Amino acid sequence: MVHKRGGNGDAEGKHAMARTQAGLSLATDRVVTLLGVTVPVAAVVIAAIMTWNRLMTWADLAIFAGMYLPTSLGLTVGFHRMLAHRAFEAQPVVRFVLLALGCMAGTGDPVRWAAIHLEHHARSDRDGDPHSPRHGFFHAHMGWVFPPSFDDKPEIFARAAVDDPLVRFFRRTYWGWTLLSVAIPYVVGGWTGLLWGVGVRMFFTLHVGFSVNSICHTFGRAPYETGDRSRNEWVLGLLALGEGWHNNHHAFPRSAFHGLRWWQIDFSGYLIRVLEWLRLARNVHRVTPQLLESRRIT
Repeated sequence: MVHKRGGNGDAEGKHAMARTQAGLSLATDRVVTLLGVTVPVAAVVIAAIMTWNRLMTWADLAIFAGMYLPTSLGLTVGFHRMLAHRAFEAQPVVRFVLLALGCMAGTGDPVRWAAIHLEHHARSDRDGDPHSPRHGFFHAHMGWVFPPSFDDKPEIFARAAVDDPLVRFFRRTYWGWTLLSVAIPYVVGGWTGLLWGVGVRMFFTLHVGFSVNSICHTFGRAPYETGDRSRNEWVLGLLALGEGWHNNHHAFPRSAFHGLRWWQIDFSGYLIRVLEWLRLARNVHRVTPQLLESRRIT
């Protein structure tokens, strides 16, 4: 009887510890999310005041562009088209660089990022979609990131990423790459480097990406039948480096190119073409003209 009571006590203690750890994890997630949302907004306000007072310099803009473009391409080309959709294969060094840049964007480790995105495709604008406007525009834009949120289910939706040794390495070292993305602007430009290369850059990275989830499932044109609310929006086609051709992407998820017409600017697709020309990328998936026309509705 004594042993039985002791066993129950140990079990209750373990459950209590697990609940405490879960509570601490949730609290940490809330703090990190809150900082991740508010700090970039504050940085943009400060940057706007500096610009109004003519305190912004060309060096500030160079730091912003020098951090925004490479890390955004790490997301669009590396995390999205290469990892999540396997739209092409890259040579090992190129693959390493793309995944590292994607981590430096600061929007999540590659496994979680791929799992969330592929769950969105599997349940687009239906029950279980992580960020559908069906649950409100704010939810689709950014409300979905606030904990407690959903289980991203990498074992179900990102099995290939989970099984990839290089991807697992970046998952383990994600915060190190994020800190590197903070250190570089500071070394180059000091405190104003942090403002433009981290704060302002993160604002654009987050909200341009969020806008693909919200705006591109609410406004724009849908030339292809997809069974969901995905839309093409040319402004986001520019700002999101090609990701704004969202209806095209949902119609042909494995296509390496989201800009399917000559006038649909797709900077991410241009980079993939260059990598292919240099023989640094192979097995690049394309949509045939016949398939394009067969799916076209407008």
